[in-house]
Amino acid sequence: MKPVEFQVTMTPCSSQPILYDEAKCIGCNRCAAVCQCDILLPSAETGKHPVVMYPGECYYCGACVMACPVEGAIRLSHPLRNRAKFVPVRSN
Repeated sequence: MKPVEFQVTMTPCSSQPILYDEAKCIGCNRCAAVCQCDILLPSAETGKHPVVMYPGECYYCGACVMACPVEGAIRLSHPLRNRAKFVPVRSN
């Protein structure tokens, strides 16, 4: 059976939903395996973090962060418009 090859091109986007700490990432690709949106592709280089190919399609579900075995190696950065600032309610 002949292996299937895929070709993709990175889609430019103003958002960066997934941020990797290159010093902590071990390149296990667990985040790419659990991504529900299929926006992460394993890096061609062993030990490097996956490539974020389609950042605008991220659901911000956090599955990639939860699957990562190294705390702090990957984090989500929600767009500014989606960040909420909660103000405590005063009781009378």
